[in-house]
Amino acid sequence: MMGGFGGNSWGMGWWWIIGLIIVFAVVWIVVKGMNQNNNSSNQPERKSSLDVLKDRYARGEINKQEFEERKKDIE
Repeated sequence: MMGGFGGNSWGMGWWWIIGLIIVFAVVWIVVKGMNQNNNSSNQPERKSSLDVLKDRYARGEINKQEFEERKKDIE
């Protein structure tokens, strides 16, 4: 009778440890996923060199000839 009782308590001990590991894993996955979403939304959008060049031309910082020369260098 003692052997059966000891076996049950030992088995229950393992199950709650496994349950805790699963709970911690789920919490860790959720927190990590939330951090990745926050990090990606805080980063500004990166523009290509050509986009920057077009913006400078549109603002009048460079003329058409300079735009065409720099565009050739980029491509």
